[in-house]
Parts: sequence; structure tokens; C-alpha cells
Amino acid sequence: MTYYGNSRLTQRPVLRKLVVLAGVAAALTACGGGDDAFSQPLPRLSEAQPAPLANCASLASGFTHANTSVTAANVIASGTLTNAGQPVGEHCQVTGKMNQRVSAVDGQTYAIGFEMRMPKAWNGRFLYQGNGGIDGSVSQANGGFVGGGPLQNALQQGFAIISSDAGHTGAQNPLFGLDPQARLDYGYMAVGTLTPMAKALIKAAYGKGPDRSYIGGSSNGGRHAMVAAARYPSEYDGYLATSPGFNLPKAAVAQLYGAQQFAKVATDTANLETALPQTERKLIANAILARCDALDGSADGLVQDVQACRSAFDLQRDVPTCAGARDGTCLTTAQKAAVGNVYAGARNSKGDALYSRFPYDPGVMHTGWADWKFRNSVGAQRDPVAVAFIFSSPPESTAVLQNTLGYAFNFNFDTDAPKIFATSGIYSESAMSFMTPPNPTQLDTLRNRGAKMMVIHGNSDPVFSVDDTTAWYEALDTRYSGQAAGFTRFYRVPGMGHSRGGPATDQFDALTALVNWVEKGEAPDRIVASARGAGNAGGVNAEVPADWAANRTRPLCPHPLIARYKSGDKELAASFACER
Repeated sequence: MTYYGNSRLTQRPVLRKLVVLAGVAAALTACGGGDDAFSQPLPRLSEAQPAPLANCASLASGFTHANTSVTAANVIASGTLTNAGQPVGEHCQVTGKMNQRVSAVDGQTYAIGFEMRMPKAWNGRFLYQGNGGIDGSVSQANGGFVGGGPLQNALQQGFAIISSDAGHTGAQNPLFGLDPQARLDYGYMAVGTLTPMAKALIKAAYGKGPDRSYIGGSSNGGRHAMVAAARYPSEYDGYLATSPGFNLPKAAVAQLYGAQQFAKVATDTANLETALPQTERKLIANAILARCDALDGSADGLVQDVQACRSAFDLQRDVPTCAGARDGTCLTTAQKAAVGNVYAGARNSKGDALYSRFPYDPGVMHTGWADWKFRNSVGAQRDPVAVAFIFSSPPESTAVLQNTLGYAFNFNFDTDAPKIFATSGIYSESAMSFMTPPNPTQLDTLRNRGAKMMVIHGNSDPVFSVDDTTAWYEALDTRYSGQAAGFTRFYRVPGMGHSRGGPATDQFDALTALVNWVEKGEAPDRIVASARGAGNAGGVNAEVPADWAANRTRPLCPHPLIARYKSGDKELAASFACER
């Protein structure tokens, strides 16, 4: 809705009430009646209780679990690890593997490798740390995945944490996709296999199992969390998904679509960034800011009101069109067509949508945006090989490895894209089945037992569209008669790219907010996020604009609310309210 002059201030309460009433009415209609069951109070789970570490080294020989081999168990002294300049306390590190086997398809030996780190001073909680990319390595189990590098990671907070390679090694990437079981382990089975073992290992180390269990991650790790919410709703009490690629096969196909669009205007197709170098991306970003920055009441380099910006900004009108050669002050007609097509979302020759659209956001200028759009979309470690070997049924010829650029440029969106929905021979489960949450908007078990879920996504994520996540949440809210916020909340981060970075307040501690919601009933009505740019203690975002305070804060608001400036210092979250 468009507001004029000061009428926004006087009309907002009435308009908000009308919008809410309309939303409730629509939800009731969608559900077929006036059932108010979803408005009833939900159970609140009890708080976890601390316990000291009782066993560590003995776990190497003394712990037994089906199809599990513990390869080492060692005490790690306090200060051996650090985070944000602070020591990580003493803890027990356990490494091992599960379900070792030899594939009948490719002759490779597969296993689900894992690491657990269990603090001496345990808070009674377990965290499954979902990792990113196409997995294949056991990341350090420290729970530092949230908010681009929190000042205190989950291990420092006292969580017992597991991390895994999801069933294959880095040396087996990406051809593990030739093995059907390795596909399923990567998609969801590794989480289901590791979870009961990890809880048993915790009991062996502390004398009791975890009181509360959480799962979280960013990117593919966020996808793991969303899949777990649907497949394993009784195993975890809190689910935290950051920048989730829950429709990852579709997003990977969209990456190839983007590569083809940008190849049309690149001056060197071996370097796709020549299609839209940073100077020209900054031109787009400035045009977006000129039209949309102040829509939230503050011209501060952040576009909070995404929906209003859709009407306010027009690429064709607001970015100058080159009358002659490209010189960084304009875009050619062909460039505008390519950019417009990418933001509108991948389509086949019939115009059918293959993936979500993307919102225009000034984060288009940041380097991570270019990495995904121009390099990962054609590279040998990302989208081409994921589509070819992991998501397509049957997988493509291994010859693709010799020319991933050619595969991306020649991908057929009419005949190749449907392979992510296909089954074939030994590949009895499609990628869209093993990679995505089944029934993602029906989370009755999770909800009814008092579990909670938080999802956080950057508005300028170039690979997994925040619009896709927004559509998921709105469908969830409709399913629960407008009451989804009682157990699931979704937050958008203006300016943030994929998982972190960009002109954004991209540092936040959502895990503590989730714990407080699950165990104390403190609903996260806002999460305070910081820029933590250069010059700030523990600064990790080099792309914070120079005219921002290095420690600028903003509230991340649960959708559909946005941060609107009220009064006071524009660098402080306290000066903003979460409103429609």
C-alpha cells in the first residue's frame, strides 16, 4: 500500500487492523471454516539442566552403537580453540563414522563421518550442526554457523555439538551422486542416522542424554534444518535455518539459467563478471536506494520495505540506458534484459517458472553476489556438477567434469530441468524428493509438542531467493489459520547476501533467541543484529559501508513486519520499531 505525506502515521493503526482482519478471513476461508484450534496455547518445554563431563578418553573403546566406529576421543584443553579472540573452554572431541559400506555402483567406500565436541561445562543441550555446499567434509563442530561468526559460538555457550560430512568425502565430490544411497544420505538420511547415535554418545559422556535438542545451519545446513523439521519433528525441540536452500535443486537449475543470461552480454564468456562488473552493479544498487531507501522512514543504506520497493523501483526506468558504449554510468538494453530475466526467475521456453523470482536489493553490489552469479554458476565445484551428478536422474556423463562451462551454457531448460523431478532405474527417489522437506507447510507434530522454528534469510541472497522462503512461510501461515508465528518465525535481513556479507547488519545470535523461545516462552519479537564492520571488535564484514557506524544495529523483524524508523540515533536498533 502506498502512503502520502503524513497520512502514514495517522492511518497505520486502522490499516494494520484491516490488513490483519483480511488476512485472518482469507486464512479461515482457505482452511474451510472458522476452526480456532490453531489459536490455542501451545506447550512450553522445560529448561535444560547442566551436567559435568564424566567420560571422554574412554569413549574411544567403551562406546558402542549400531554400525558406529569411534576413531578417537580426546580432551581438548581450554584455549586450544578461539573464537572472536576469546578462548573456547575445555571439551571432549570425538571422531568416528557410521554405516561404512562399499558401493555396488562405483566401488567406492562410503561412510557417514562425524565429529562431536562436548564441553566440560555442559548446558544440557545438543546441537546438530548442518554444514553447507555439497558437504563432503567434517567441519569443526563449534556451532558458529549463525550470523556470519557470532562473538560466542554454541560450543562456548555449552552445547554438545555434532558435525558430519553427510555420508561422503571431499574426494568423492561430486561423483558421490552416482551412488543412490550417498544421494539419500546427503539429502536427509545422514541426519536421521546420526541423531540417535549422538544422543547416546552424550549420555555415555555425561551420564544423561540431552534435555533439549536443536538443529541448525546455514545454506545447505539451513536446508538440513528445514528437512529435519518435516522428517524428524520429534527429535529436535528447536530448528534454526539460515539462508536455507530448501529448494536447492531448483535453485541450482536457476543458477545455470542465470549463467546463460549473463553469457549473452559478457565481453568474455570465460569471465562472466564482464557481463555486469561491480561498477555497473553499484549503479543498480544506487538506483534501488534512490527509490526505496527512505520507504521505511530512514535513508540509511538499507531497504527494509521489500514489498513497497517492488512498486517503487523499475530497472528500465530508473537505471540509465546506454546511448553508446558501456562506460559504467549506464546499462545497455541487452544488459537490462539479462538482469531483468535473472531477477524474474528461471523459466523454460514456454515461460513456465522453474524457480522463484528475486527482490531487487542494494546488496547486488557485494562481492559474494558476483561469486555466486558469475563463478559458482559455471564452476567445477558448484552448480553444474550438482545438477549433473547429484540432482539429475539419471546422472550425466562424467565428461561434464571436463567442461562445466559448456554444460552450463548448453543446459536445456525444457528437457534437462525436469530431470530433478525424475526417477530412473536405481535412482528411485528424485532430487526434489530427497533434497526438500516433505509437506513443508504441515508441521503439526513439531508444533503440537511445543517445538519452535526460526528461519532467517538475506534479501540479497543471489543463489537461494528470499522470495522463495517468503512464499513458504506465507503458505505455512495460511495452513495454520494465520497463527504460524506461534511456533515458526521468519526474518529477512536487508542487504545480506548468501549467509553473510553485503551492506548489512549480518551478525546476530539467533540460537540464544531460539533457546529462550523453546525453554522460557520468550517469543523472539525482534532479533538485534549488528554490522560489526572494520574497526569494530571482532569485525567480520568488510563490506559495511564507510558512512555506517562499524557497530550499527538493526532489529530483524518477524515477517510480515519490517523495521521502521521512529526517532533517535539512526545507527541504533532501539530507534526502530517492527511494524507493518
